[in-house]
Amino acid sequence: MVSDGEQAAFEAGIKLGALYHQWVGTPISRATAESVEQAIEGAVGLQPYVQEIRVRLNRDLMTENPFGYSELSGKMFAVEIVTEYGGARCTAELHDTGEYPLMSIRQIDEAP
Repeated sequence: MVSDGEQAAFEAGIKLGALYHQWVGTPISRATAESVEQAIEGAVGLQPYVQEIRVRLNRDLMTENPFGYSELSGKMFAVEIVTEYGGARCTAELHDTGEYPLMSIRQIDEAP
């Protein structure tokens, strides 16, 4: 049996992994970045155990191709997600380390 904190961490990780692989490659531009951020937040926020999600895309990495748009890459993501399961709360993130976009747990709070 796993603890509520472990389950909350699993829920955060599975949501970040799905987010990453679902959205990478999406056509994007500086003009559409905000609406894509909101769409990701809205979609992921519907899933079970998600309490908060904040998505920011690095517009400086959006270099337009000859057709006027870029493709969303993992390095563009800055995401923070909070999941709750039972008596536990997990804060996790997806961010670019400079070498690679990584997901990590920032904090797990378990109810006493």
